Amino acid sequence: MRWAAARHDHDHVVSGILCRIGSGLSFSSMGALLKLASMEGLNAPELVFYRSLFSLPVVLIWVLNRESLASLRPKRPLAHVWRSALGLTSMGLTFQALILLPLADATAINFTAPIFATILSFLILREHVGAHRWAAVALGFVGVLIVARPGGSSLPLLGVTIALIGAVGQAGVTTTLRHLQRSENVAAIVFWFAAAGILVGALLMPVFGQMHAPRAFALVAVGGLAGGVGQLLMTSSLRAPVSVVSPFDYLQIVAATIFGWMLFSDVPSMHTVAGAALITGSGIYTAWREHQRRLREGPAAVPAV
Repeated sequence: MRWAAARHDHDHVVSGILCRIGSGLSFSSMGALLKLASMEGLNAPELVFYRSLFSLPVVLIWVLNRESLASLRPKRPLAHVWRSALGLTSMGLTFQALILLPLADATAINFTAPIFATILSFLILREHVGAHRWAAVALGFVGVLIVARPGGSSLPLLGVTIALIGAVGQAGVTTTLRHLQRSENVAAIVFWFAAAGILVGALLMPVFGQMHAPRAFALVAVGGLAGGVGQLLMTSSLRAPVSVVSPFDYLQIVAATIFGWMLFSDVPSMHTVAGAALITGSGIYTAWREHQRRLREGPAAVPAV
């Protein structure tokens, strides 16, 4: 019986890791496709709208296979409104950074979100943050400075600033979700966020929407589908412990670098490589320390997913 249980846990870990890798590749593909679409003339509000629109079918298929429609009923509607507002704002900023920056640099800076999440957990949730996690935060900021190289970088300051604000927004989403998941079904959280993206995007389209060539719409449509698949795979990866699968998220930086080189002829500088390595190390160490903290505090410290 113990052998069977161990085998079952092992299978969950392996499948969780594979799903997380697939999720990273999907999100990296989405980023590359949306950047290509932006080069065809699409702006950030349009990218948010079409990304939400074309990801919704994937989300609905997942919801119907996993849950009933009754699971979509929100228990705390205002919490969903706040989560969606924060998430859509950070998504729009992230897409704008994607337009302004090389793909690898935008992705690397985007992965400072766990660093900001640590800071927000200290400021808002009043969680204890020890010296080790503060050291990881400092290391991550050193990585950002190396990537951005203030005063000596070819990267536009506006793009770097927007990318960092977008990462802060994503950290806020992470902090919000830790509360929201205690009362809300994951299916409801995913569905209503996609629905909010379509609604807000539709309201903005009369101002920002434009006609584009079929190629542009094809790129953003496939990008939206890739984003939906990435969300599905990321959720499926949670069958394994988060501390095991989350380090594989950083493969997105590698994939973004390859896509940037292949599609946009962006050869990453040594500053980008070194800074991304520090950001990655900081994020992985932060995830590990968070896992250790939750083990010490017991199951009650881990929000239900």
